[in-house]
Amino acid sequence: MSERQAIDTLVNEFRAGAPRALARAITLCESGRGAAVVAALYDRAGEATTIGITGPPGVGKSTLCSGLVRTARGIGKRVGVISIDPSSPFSNGALLGDRIRLAEHFTDPGVFIRSMASRGHLGGLAGATADAALLMDAFGLDVIIIETVGAGQSEVEIASLAQTVIVALQPGSGDSVQVLKAGILEIADVFVVNKADHPMANQLRREIRSMLQIMEYRGWIPEIATTQALSGEGIGELWAAIERHAAYLNESGEIERRRRDRFLHQVRAIAAGRIRELVERSVGGEAIGNGDPYAAAARALKGLGIEE
Repeated sequence: MSERQAIDTLVNEFRAGAPRALARAITLCESGRGAAVVAALYDRAGEATTIGITGPPGVGKSTLCSGLVRTARGIGKRVGVISIDPSSPFSNGALLGDRIRLAEHFTDPGVFIRSMASRGHLGGLAGATADAALLMDAFGLDVIIIETVGAGQSEVEIASLAQTVIVALQPGSGDSVQVLKAGILEIADVFVVNKADHPMANQLRREIRSMLQIMEYRGWIPEIATTQALSGEGIGELWAAIERHAAYLNESGEIERRRRDRFLHQVRAIAAGRIRELVERSVGGEAIGNGDPYAAAARALKGLGIEE
């Protein structure tokens, strides 16, 4: 079977609703060979609600994710989950441990879970995250939840992919103010104060409110939900905040701008990735000490037909 025939077969199985076809399509994208599959299925996407969850490590993102899946399934929604795990800088391997916390959903045919390794990709996501979300959307899933690595201060890329961004914080961690300073404040649509039984939970809520008061928001002002994810307390409140934000996006027309931004983000990411590969090939033979790095970069760009 030729490669073209294999792709056509995969696309037909995908359209027929085979979960294995979705899994194989995502794997192709992770390997950098998914362009033809995405092109064939792109027109089917655009209906899903995409939720991003970010925040410091240990805040309970996976447990919150599990609670949201449970809530969405309770109202008949089909759910896709993309859990990004950090990779080893030495082996590029990853534990993919978020699946442990989502174990209760494994046997549910209405839930598709995909763990992905970041493999050095910055911004808290994996390189194929956007493709995976698009394919889940094209597959007909109603809600797609993307859980970032949890690096804390650099995870603003999720704002380019998700319609609603949840920033989870935990009281007493010492990280909350640092996270709020680091650009996270600007991307949050909903803040979650998790582990609400902590004695400093109310103080954290006050800190977030104080930070919000000095920001100049146009339109949507981020809401604050309080949860105890392990027990499920407050998950309904969080889901209600997500629904209010979705209603705002649709009523204000903001949803179209976010879709355009997501499209442009994917175009830039794909183009930058291909240019990076070409540059790496070009400079691979550069001798150390052969001029300065700026001159070497200029030569590499000129070799690609790019003049400064």
